[in-house]
Amino acid sequence: MSKRTPVALVTGFDPFGGEPVNPSQQIAVALHGQTIAAHRVVGAVLPTEFGASLSALQPLLRRHRPALVLALGQAGGREGISLERVAINLIDARIPDNTGSQPVDVRIVDKAANAYFSTLPIKAILQRLHAANIPAALSQSAGTFVCNQVFFGLQHALRRRRGVRGGFVHVPYLPEQAARHTGAPGMPLETMITAIRLCLEVALTTTSDAHYAAGALD
Repeated sequence: MSKRTPVALVTGFDPFGGEPVNPSQQIAVALHGQTIAAHRVVGAVLPTEFGASLSALQPLLRRHRPALVLALGQAGGREGISLERVAINLIDARIPDNTGSQPVDVRIVDKAANAYFSTLPIKAILQRLHAANIPAALSQSAGTFVCNQVFFGLQHALRRRRGVRGGFVHVPYLPEQAARHTGAPGMPLETMITAIRLCLEVALTTTSDAHYAAGALD
């Protein structure tokens, strides 16, 4: 029986908020099937829907049993790659999701922690992105939209999976999206793909991060 190749799961979202594209979706599709640090990348696209995003994520975790999960989302208006540090147990939608749902002040998981930290070596990733001259920064908030819901749901699902890292990264608009939003920054798709490849490489090869904090915030 051959040894199973370990999997790195990368998820993105379908377009939302009136945008015709979502770079997180395009990145996940582009990386699907590639091999990074001896891990097979599985790319998947989640619906930008409060009622369906986590139910779409759960079977991916069961089927692929990934060694690492990197969830991606679009954050229009941000200048570079945003490495999210904390997921909070709250959804509070400024705009409706793709089904028209717009929850206000709703807990994501009842009787769960108030927040979870990313378990990615985010400081090491940040250093590597800067070395590659890719604009990037740590972010202390993944917002309260579907991105944060998936980030929190992911960390909650992985909390008892020993050795499995997970986290969330926001990417900016594509240049063609930025052109439709006066003054908004954009980043070429190829640069984003390179950035996420580097995120995966560092996360899969770095055993520790001097600035990394794991666990739940009660």
